[in-house]
Amino acid sequence: MTIRVLGIDPGLTRCGIGIVDVSATRTATLVHVGVIATPPDLPLEQRLLAIARGIEDALDRFSPVAVGLERMFAQHNLRTVMGTAQASGVALQIAASRGLVVGLHTPSEVKAAITGYGSADKKQVGTMVAKVLGLTEIPRPADAADALAIALCHAWKGPSLVVAGGALTPAQQAWRAAEKKAARA
Repeated sequence: MTIRVLGIDPGLTRCGIGIVDVSATRTATLVHVGVIATPPDLPLEQRLLAIARGIEDALDRFSPVAVGLERMFAQHNLRTVMGTAQASGVALQIAASRGLVVGLHTPSEVKAAITGYGSADKKQVGTMVAKVLGLTEIPRPADAADALAIALCHAWKGPSLVVAGGALTPAQQAWRAAEKKAARA
């Protein structure tokens, strides 16, 4: 069984989108990657409309069955937080209107899923995304690589990747054990 996941790294200036196919054995294949860019001088409502249209286009063209979205986290830059929150809201609304469930993942959760280390830097994340997907180069800009990492995290963590009989794969068992251990700490 293979599932197709859309990962979204929300942002007002650059909204990364990445789509992967992931098998029950966690083997992943790149389907699409890109960035929806909006110029800062465009009115806010037009920027959000452009992001909405880009996400809708990806959903129409590639028909993912699941969506992973980076969860908001505290930042000191209020403008960045607001833009990210607005782009996230657009993505959540579009997914809900299509009946897609969205998984929200923190940056450290995504980093841990893709690199094994929750404090990995962008280069480490990009390098592992390229390695997992068999790419010769790291997807650019970083928002694109981050979107793919979010999609992979969502697919690997989700309950949709079970083997015949309903048992978790060994990798999923290890992931769940690590989650439980982290929750106790």
